[in-house]
Amino acid sequence: MPQTKKFIIDFDSTFTQVEALDILGEISLINDPEKAQKLQSIKDITDQGMEGSITFRESLELRLEILKASKTQITDLIAALKQKVSKSFERNKEWLRENAKDIYIISNGFKDFILPIVSEYGILNENVFANEFVYDESGNIVDFNRENPLSKNNGKAETIKNVNLEGDIYVIGDGYTDYEIKASGLANKFYAFTENVHRPKVVS
Repeated sequence: MPQTKKFIIDFDSTFTQVEALDILGEISLINDPEKAQKLQSIKDITDQGMEGSITFRESLELRLEILKASKTQITDLIAALKQKVSKSFERNKEWLRENAKDIYIISNGFKDFILPIVSEYGILNENVFANEFVYDESGNIVDFNRENPLSKNNGKAETIKNVNLEGDIYVIGDGYTDYEIKASGLANKFYAFTENVHRPKVVS
């Protein structure tokens, strides 16, 4: 019997053309007089986390603090992300639907905005692993679920161990956190996804 192939796909800058938290910043900081500096800070922090120069958890804490976003803004974010799915995933929508049981989204992003996007491509909810926002009673994002392995470094590798996938595992992503899966021996192949962003450290 041939080995099944499992595909692990990243979300930000891979499944979509953008970093969702950058877009959320455009939405949540719209009336902020320091919008430009804050958006630049968010991008810089994202890059530092992607290159591994700060821990992923630090990058999450720092960005959420700047964003000060709410549940209604997440709804606006979802609408924006639906227009920003990467061309190669749009092109292969049918293939994604046909192979849904073997496709996993493992992302350091948040389920709150990932599920509504990938479910339109047939991806199964139970195959999506991502962080979760914590809201206060007014619907403001105040934290993230800190028990979730994806909120820290090597979280993707840990998540794959927990899911216990069998067969050949192929990882597709743009960030260092995606490469870590292969580096930890949990995937047969890692494909650096450069359609939207080319990170020299990841490619090398």
